[in-house]
Amino acid sequence: MVSLMSDPARSEVPGDPARLVGMRGPLLRLHKALVDSERIEYERTMGKIKSPNHFLQLLTTDPWFAWLSPLSQLIVSVDEAIDSKEPLSSSAIAALVRQTEVLLRPSEAGSGFSKHYFEAMQRDPDVVLAHRDLVAARKQSTK
Repeated sequence: MVSLMSDPARSEVPGDPARLVGMRGPLLRLHKALVDSERIEYERTMGKIKSPNHFLQLLTTDPWFAWLSPLSQLIVSVDEAIDSKEPLSSSAIAALVRQTEVLLRPSEAGSGFSKHYFEAMQRDPDVVLAHRDLVAARKQSTK
């Protein structure tokens, strides 16, 4: 996990949290697209999910959905950084942007998140579109 607290050894020049704000919406849309896609696959394989509460329980405890956890944790880190009362250093913001880039790199030959992400992109155009929007938002934030 990326430390967001100011480190005296690092540059004290505050970073621009607008970079993170610009990525937050697309990150949330990608997360939703992945959750929706996994729900469809789960119900196709395991049967209908009984209720929204049952689905929430599955999201938080069932191994089927565990691969989504790194993205959920990344979103929490971005939210904490945006809401921080302490000024963020440029290096802290850059670390979160880099963490996003590394995590959201699909890989057919990979394992864990990257493999599941690749598979979701192969089966669901909504995931591909959400990924595209996040890439575009990240590029906008670096201009």
